[in-house]
Amino acid sequence: MGRRTKSASAESPTKQMDGFIAKFDPKMARFIRSTRAAVRKRFPTAIELVYDNYNFFVMGFCTTERASDCIVSLAANAKGIGLCFYWGATLSDPDKILLGSGKQTRFIRLESAATLAKPEVETLLKAAVAQAKSPLPESGGGYTVIKSISAKQRPRRLP
Repeated sequence: MGRRTKSASAESPTKQMDGFIAKFDPKMARFIRSTRAAVRKRFPTAIELVYDNYNFFVMGFCTTERASDCIVSLAANAKGIGLCFYWGATLSDPDKILLGSGKQTRFIRLESAATLAKPEVETLLKAAVAQAKSPLPESGGGYTVIKSISAKQRPRRLP
């Protein structure tokens, strides 16, 4: 895709991403790729921070390389994908689509990548960008940074 990537591993972040996604069943892998592409298209200058954690495979779209500057993230497990709003608790949600009750994060469950184009989701995405502590870069391409890989992980495929 022509983006710069960063990783501490000898393997390129693109190869690592392919490996992370390959752990999922083929249908879920396609879902992850399509939603990731849709979010990348929506935020082309964002820095993508990737965490292959115990519970979830997470791709955060951020204004800087700090996780606290995340606008939204995709959190995938064997059962589905959530679109997480890092500072979602402070977003106006007139359509009452945000889930969660924590002090900071809210999310919506994605049915498909097309969910991202729904007007009520687009409104939340715009609001999340507007309240970001740091602005998204106005030009240039975003890039991917592999932040962490957990040695032990829950199964990425349903039994």
